[in-house]
Amino acid sequence: MTDAYLNRIATAVPDHDVHGAFVDFADKLLAESPDPRMRTLFNRMASRSGIQHRYSILSPHQDAPEDATSEFWINAHRFYTRGSFPNTSNRMEIFEHFAPVLMRRAVDRLELTPAERRSITHVVVTTCTGLYAPGLDFDVVDHLGLCSSVERTMIGFMGCYAAINGLKTARHIVRSEPHARVLMVNLELCSLHLQESHDLEQVLSFLLFADGCAASVLSAEPIGLALDSFRAVMIPETRELITWKIRGLGFDMFLSGQVPSAIAKGLESCAGDVIGPFTTDDVTLWGVHPGGRTILDAVERGMMLPPEALTASRSVLERFGNMSSATVMFVLDELMQTAQTGERGCAMSFGPGLTAETMLFHAA
Repeated sequence: MTDAYLNRIATAVPDHDVHGAFVDFADKLLAESPDPRMRTLFNRMASRSGIQHRYSILSPHQDAPEDATSEFWINAHRFYTRGSFPNTSNRMEIFEHFAPVLMRRAVDRLELTPAERRSITHVVVTTCTGLYAPGLDFDVVDHLGLCSSVERTMIGFMGCYAAINGLKTARHIVRSEPHARVLMVNLELCSLHLQESHDLEQVLSFLLFADGCAASVLSAEPIGLALDSFRAVMIPETRELITWKIRGLGFDMFLSGQVPSAIAKGLESCAGDVIGPFTTDDVTLWGVHPGGRTILDAVERGMMLPPEALTASRSVLERFGNMSSATVMFVLDELMQTAQTGERGCAMSFGPGLTAETMLFHAA
């Protein structure tokens, strides 16, 4: 049967680094909490988050002019006015406007030639932070001038592990249609869903998330990373630890503080299932979704990995934060830069369920 390969990845983020501005905002928000310990705990967790930069389509510069030249410019202070946060409709209007802009930035970095554009047979898009139709899949087709008969698949509302499911979908396509060439786009505008809250657990979840996009090409051409196998691992009795629901004031995230310990315990019991016939010594490329520093620590414990195993994941977390479905592709992009032929790898992402979507691969 035909093998499928992840040939090329390109990534993009918006212009505005908002991490410092959010920490300041959250500090002021929690200063109003009836429990003064919340503010102290937040600042301690922020300093230990492992994140230095996160990017957003929203500008943190309150005094930026209305005619600012950035293609990503909307005043975060006016969008998130204290006491009057935007409703879901307002947030989706912003998503519909800016998602195609970020998509174009990532897709253009693939530098597809006219011949390569003509060869694209399928478009797969993952996103869980915005909805509109005709959607982002049509925007991809229009931007690249792809054939109108290209097959389009939207993988929506699966959260951080959606990219692994996108890769799985592309692999099925290539294995069933050896001449297929799949363009996958993973795009999230997580910063559109900030909530005005004094709940420490919820504010800490906002500390992680950012905007980003990855674009990639997959085919039977033996270049890049060979997608060997996939396995989903659902951790029992954890269904409510991560939830993502559409509400009147945006999409409402709940990320329990119990998630890291649940992941560590779950991986301890099924590590052999995740890496199949191999041992952790056989796997040198670890493409783990950096859902947060404590998530990476949990994977390290659960899989009994040496500290250096998750260097690429920690680097992406530090420079970009958690961009939901796009993030693991940023990690795989970093691994592809130095991977040696034959090196074996394992990718994994976590999301609602609580579920780990995993993939074994090797460098072609």
